[in-house]
Amino acid sequence: MEAWIASSIIVFLASILQASTGFGFSIMATPFLLLVYEAHDAIQINIILSLLISSVMITKIWQEVDKVRLIRLVKGSIPGIPLGIAAFMYMDVQMLKIVISAVILVLTILLMLQFRLKQTKGKDFVAGGSAGMLTTSIGMPGPPLLLYFTGDGTKKAALRSTTLAFYVFIYTASLLMQIVSYGTSKEVWVSSMVSVPLVLAGIFLGQMAFKWINQKLFRIITFIILLFTGSYGLITSIF
Repeated sequence: MEAWIASSIIVFLASILQASTGFGFSIMATPFLLLVYEAHDAIQINIILSLLISSVMITKIWQEVDKVRLIRLVKGSIPGIPLGIAAFMYMDVQMLKIVISAVILVLTILLMLQFRLKQTKGKDFVAGGSAGMLTTSIGMPGPPLLLYFTGDGTKKAALRSTTLAFYVFIYTASLLMQIVSYGTSKEVWVSSMVSVPLVLAGIFLGQMAFKWINQKLFRIITFIILLFTGSYGLITSIF
């Protein structure tokens, strides 16, 4: 019962973050869901709920999507998807978490030091490929996109809408690939369905919060999310 309450709170807060910033659900929820559920189940629950959030929100903000950049991200993600599936099925999840957490921390520090990445076609493809690999492996496409988009100065509206549109594709593809390659469980779907009301409530509150979050505050929230997730993931993976 305590585990269910904890996971419910995590899902609710992560939904608010996702709706208000375009990022946050998988980055915040996955490390904690891994404490409550078996690793593969936690990753699939995260993907299902993230897909729900993205699908609900994208219908309202589709007109803000950078279509050209979205296509590059989708094309770039295709070679990353099978690599991530291989990691999901065969690699040690703890080691994968350690590497990813360390990368998040290092790159976040670079961004806080005003490190800038000029947006190019090639970097769009690389960001998409990295996100594709991370989604199918651990259900977290956010870190490479967040670091890249924030670093090149993308405005928050375009950032949120373009990443959500990409999420609809990558979460759908990843979930199907995982089910076909690895399978799924009843607990994954029951836990996901039970969490739907909390997700919808979080989306509603997050969309209201988006209206008053300015660009500076948005960057601060971004850094806090990344630092917390990176630190927590590294500590829990090692100890």
